[in-house]
Amino acid sequence: MLQWLSDWFWQERLWFPEGLGWADLQDRDGRVYAKASDLWVTLPIAFAFLVIRQIFERVVATPLASLLGVREKVRLRAAHNPTLESYYCSKSKQPTQSSMESLSKQTGCSVRQVQRWFRRRRNQDRPSLLKKFREASWRFTFYLLAFIAGLAALIDKPWLYDVKEMWQGFPVLTLLPSQYWYYMIELGFYASLLFSVASDVKRKDFKEQIVHHVATIMLISFSWCVNYIRAGTLIMLVHDASDYLLESAKMFNYAGWKNTCNYIFILFAAVFIVTRLVIFPFWIMYCTWVYPVTLYPPFFGYYFFNGLLLVLQCLHIFWAVLILRMAIKFLTNNETVEDERSDRDETDESVEEEEEKEHEEKKMNGPVRNGHPATNNNHHKAE
Repeated sequence: MLQWLSDWFWQERLWFPEGLGWADLQDRDGRVYAKASDLWVTLPIAFAFLVIRQIFERVVATPLASLLGVREKVRLRAAHNPTLESYYCSKSKQPTQSSMESLSKQTGCSVRQVQRWFRRRRNQDRPSLLKKFREASWRFTFYLLAFIAGLAALIDKPWLYDVKEMWQGFPVLTLLPSQYWYYMIELGFYASLLFSVASDVKRKDFKEQIVHHVATIMLISFSWCVNYIRAGTLIMLVHDASDYLLESAKMFNYAGWKNTCNYIFILFAAVFIVTRLVIFPFWIMYCTWVYPVTLYPPFFGYYFFNGLLLVLQCLHIFWAVLILRMAIKFLTNNETVEDERSDRDETDESVEEEEEKEHEEKKMNGPVRNGHPATNNNHHKAE
């Protein structure tokens, strides 16, 4: 059964134009071609990235956070309450008003105290500022190095300047060592992100991030197996061009360098729009959709590859809307750029106001004794 599935999946008519097949990608005459078995190398690379990340975050990112002045917000901890904790863990972190009233009766606390407890308890579960900074610094380092490495690997290649060169001689395109390592390292990194997604900071676009990682891994793997490597290297370079700017903006935001964060974010928004909404669809996708059919009839692999690119482009549009919304808010109102995908800490401002009112009432009514205000006997004799 497994052999039948394997034979069906790898049949040549699915992945190659008519008249071409796997035999054309056999190493010969000193020419080396990409092979599906090479992808196993990405698994140890992914685990190596996980180890390197842990070392980097402790040895590099943590001291850097201290150097840049990353300061943790003081979070008030929720008092130990088994009833509220049980409800929080098993039912809901955001109880309704009726649930609040029911919990108030069960615990003997006021509704306001229950609201305060849940607010503080949710804040306890939110990732710390240091955790966010370390994660951003790790991604910034990789994306920057990957972009530099990709640019160095492609700077002398003709398909960087004329995208039609991606398909000249396809699929008999010799694999270069720089392409091999560029692919393996990129694929290994995205695999490591997928492995660590459970422990990473969860944002509002968590599901979109999962779709992006899976689509990227499938796209890189597929383009490797069927020798779409020239197109793959261009796609990876375009994606790496803006990602490191976003991560650096996050780092400065967490450090409290608001102006620096804002300027870098505006630069990131400009690069993102140009690379993801102009270069990617109108140069790269245009060449993968239109030009190949002038060379050979469409086949399943052609539709599959472009379908994955279309998924990525839909995600680009989704993120572009968020980015433009933040950029417009900053430019029109001169506000600080905030990541709309991140959950913000819930402040105790309303609670603090209530406590201040209670404090003022106590001052007005005098000290409390046994639950009753003490009588003020300090009357002047003239009264």
